Amino acid sequence: MTRDAAIAAATAYFDDGRFQSDLAALVAYPTESQNPDAAPELRRYLDEAMLPRLTALGFACEIFDNPVPGGAPLLVGERIEDAGLPTILTYGHGDTVRGQEGMWRDGLHPFTLTEDGERLYGRGAADNKCQHLINIAALEQVLSVRGRLGFNVRIVLEMAEETGSTGLGAFFRQNRDRLTADVLIASDGPRLQPDTPTMFMGSRGGINFDLVVDLRDGAHHSGNWGGLLADPAMILAQALSVITDKRGLLQIPEWRPDSLTPAVRAALDGLPIEGGPDGPQIDPDWGEESLTPAERAYGWNSFAILAMKSGVPEAPVNAISAHARATCQLRFVVGTDPEAILPSLRRHLDAHGFECVKIDAEGQIHFPATRLDPGHPWVRFVRGSLERTAGKPPHVLPNLAGSLPNDTFADILGLPTVWVPHSYRGCSQHAPDEHVLKPVCRDALRVMAGLFWDIGEGQGVPG
Repeated sequence: MTRDAAIAAATAYFDDGRFQSDLAALVAYPTESQNPDAAPELRRYLDEAMLPRLTALGFACEIFDNPVPGGAPLLVGERIEDAGLPTILTYGHGDTVRGQEGMWRDGLHPFTLTEDGERLYGRGAADNKCQHLINIAALEQVLSVRGRLGFNVRIVLEMAEETGSTGLGAFFRQNRDRLTADVLIASDGPRLQPDTPTMFMGSRGGINFDLVVDLRDGAHHSGNWGGLLADPAMILAQALSVITDKRGLLQIPEWRPDSLTPAVRAALDGLPIEGGPDGPQIDPDWGEESLTPAERAYGWNSFAILAMKSGVPEAPVNAISAHARATCQLRFVVGTDPEAILPSLRRHLDAHGFECVKIDAEGQIHFPATRLDPGHPWVRFVRGSLERTAGKPPHVLPNLAGSLPNDTFADILGLPTVWVPHSYRGCSQHAPDEHVLKPVCRDALRVMAGLFWDIGEGQGVPG
């Protein structure tokens, strides 16, 4: 009954093929929460894939309907060994974005796990099925070696993260008493580098909205009406141009945060942030000129135009369009008032003469920003455990560059939050050819087994 034995058991789980077989079974569920036709698969994933495994691990589980009508179900489980022991809350989501079948490279199907060298391809392989599988399997290996965990665990598995975690906050408000814990330790997102564990304590917020120019009914011949009718695409393009300058520097004062403190800059100093051999290369002349790449991604706000349309791009005709639309997004850090984002945009557009540009945010995804102090005792404990297993310090981020529902844990449940991601930056998350790296998965199983062993050992666990 040793720490090394638990890590060896987790390593064997990967090396003998059980991990890959289990991940293949999870990927085979087409759990596209963005696809209304896939709603039965969301419940089936919980009923067939998660419930039996967690029950065998000693969890008492219940599947709940979403408190929001039409929302996806949630599973809550708990394994309580002793009320006097620390309680860990963990989390995962079994839903995925759309599979984008037909857009993957030859030989790949989104819901069939395919091995190619060190890569395992499949929709949800990285986001988030491998991540909660690794954590559940690490718990299993610790239990198999020690005979007990030495702490209590609660788990939440949701099936609507890719549609904005519909109902998760409402469910937490209704069920605070059954979700009490000392800390959230969960996994999502990428490591900074594949060969080094990463941990982060929050996430940037995200708000999506459309900018719309709607001038008239129907398109009109560009020869007969060119120079006479206002062009909505031109108006929209010019409106977008006043939101940032030509290198993406934000021009709206309320969108420029004041929370990049010396302590945050110190935490980000020296952290690697490059695309690597499989990812895109950073554009050195893009973004806030005075900031380092790590500060731009983790300590600052960024605006993106996700899609634009005017006319029929697939089959252009010689006509002036009546409409133009751009789907936009602001990723924002703690220190940005989320309630001020769209009103300040409205004022900015009006001040530049673009009163005709409408802001449409109805039904769009919105995640608040969160961040835990890197000096928090649970951060120090997890960092020490990861370093002990990996043999080198982990990368520690104040917050993830992306967005996830961390606010529901931090603000509603009042928990310190520590995330240990098990993917990597080049995983093609949300895109065709999504994959995980086998070496990252193997290493993640080892560090999580070590972390859960250390929590159960009790020495140095925050009180």
